[in-house]
Order: sequence, then C-alpha cells, then structure tokens
Amino acid sequence: MKSHRFMLSVVLVSLSALAFAQSDPHQASAAPAPPSEAQKSFTTMKSLAGEWEGPVTVPEMPQMSNGKPLHVSMRVTSRGNVLVHELQEAGTPLDATKYDHPVTMLYVDGDQFTLVHYCDAGNRPRMTGKMSPDGKTVEFEFKDISGSMEYHMHHSMFTIIDANHHTEDWTFMMKDKPIHAHFDLHRAN
Repeated sequence: MKSHRFMLSVVLVSLSALAFAQSDPHQASAAPAPPSEAQKSFTTMKSLAGEWEGPVTVPEMPQMSNGKPLHVSMRVTSRGNVLVHELQEAGTPLDATKYDHPVTMLYVDGDQFTLVHYCDAGNRPRMTGKMSPDGKTVEFEFKDISGSMEYHMHHSMFTIIDANHHTEDWTFMMKDKPIHAHFDLHRAN
C-alpha cells in the first residue's frame, strides 16, 4: 500500500512539474506574429500624436476658407490602443456649447483599422482605413453610421509629409452633396 501511495505521489509531482514547465513564461515560445495591416496603419497614425495647426480649404464653400487656422490635437490613450483626434478653430476655448469641437477615435478592431467620428451633427459615422503602399497615407472609407445620415462625415484621408507636416482631407455629406475640406497642418509644439 505504501508503495502505491509513493508511486502516486511521484506521478502527481511529475505531472505538476510538467504542467508548470508548459506554463513557464521564461521558456522559449513561438515568435510573435508579424503586425497586421491594420496594426501597421495604426502605428503610422500614432506617429501624429501632438498639437497641430494650419489653414482649411473648402472649395465648395469658399467663405469657410477664411484663413483662420484650425487646431488639431491628437493623443494616444487607453494603454496605446486608441488615438484621439480633436478639432477646433484655433484660439477658441473648449466650449462645445458655442463652438464646433468634433472628436474622432481611431483604433484596431480585429483585422480592421477603425475610425469613429463623434460629429457635431449628432451622429457617429464609422469608417475603416487602409495604408497606401508607400506608407504615407491612410485612407478611411465609410462603413456605417449611428444616427442620421442626412448630414454626416463620409470619408477621410491622412497624408504624412514629414514628422512636422501632414494633411487631412475630410468629406462631409450634406444630404447628397459632398463637401470637401483640406487641412494643411504643421506641428504646433
């Protein structure tokens, strides 16, 4: 009987050691998977974190191209999982009751690079993005919307010129009419 208990103890200890060895974090593991296209696009966009200013051009509405610069703030948050993009007219206070102040969130969702625009029109269009082959442009295409489609952001494109200069192109749908806005932005900090 004692020999059976002894053998059972040896077997249990051996199984425990085997289970522990398989979960040992110091053991060599498989090489990490290469980043997905969505993750590469997100990493590129995170390089834009900072404060930006520059003029806006709206060909369909020249009165909006008044030479006043826009201010764009981009910050990485949520342990590196989200890029927050905030837009306002430069020199205006952060008072959303008086001034436009749309917020856009960019993140990786599975195999997609996703943008959700919290629009001053009261809706939330969602777009998916892809990086250009040269790695300088990320373009977002409309996927769906929460809220009214009558007026909504429909397309956006970010082009990195260099570490201190990028452009943004946004298409806003006014009913069925597209309005294009081009931001030419330089680092403000």
